[in-house]
Amino acid sequence: MFQKKINTETTLLRGLKNGDHACFRQLFNQYSKSLYRFSYSYLKLSETAEDVVQEVFIKIWKRRKDIDTEKSFQSYLFTIALNVVRKHFNKLAESNQLKHDILASFSDNPKKLDEQEDYENLVLKLESLIEQMPERRRAIFRAKKIEGKSQKEIAEEFNITTKTVEYHISEAMRSLKKEFEKLRSKGLVFFYLFLRR
Repeated sequence: MFQKKINTETTLLRGLKNGDHACFRQLFNQYSKSLYRFSYSYLKLSETAEDVVQEVFIKIWKRRKDIDTEKSFQSYLFTIALNVVRKHFNKLAESNQLKHDILASFSDNPKKLDEQEDYENLVLKLESLIEQMPERRRAIFRAKKIEGKSQKEIAEEFNITTKTVEYHISEAMRSLKKEFEKLRSKGLVFFYLFLRR
């Protein structure tokens, strides 16, 4: 039975290497659930775990000609998945570190910033306000202020003009400033966090 499975998988991998979509689909059906469980065990977010599965199989398709049919395909899949998960954590850490660094620059005691009871609440407030933006504006705002993309890159990605990008960023900033002004000095910290980038 085990030998038959190996032979079947080898056949599927050979088909995949030759660009056979049916073989690719069968391998996806065979491994996607276990890859999802693996990713979810680290990320604890359903949507993000699904994204990992999609990214892994996109990479598999792009690299199909380089797959070694004599080696464990499952090990290859999970190695790629782990790298994608690591990339996600690195990106998250970078974003959080940026917020922390700028908050620290406005703090009288940067070393104790994490100990302040309202620190996490400020971060959550910011995320909540971003989530309340219209979908397109939110995506453009995140691309610019959190992912650090240029206006030109964003314009090309969304198939819009740089002026339109600028408009959405300005409106998002105006909205955030208005909300954080209600929080007085706390709001200004977050306003400068984005303004200075």
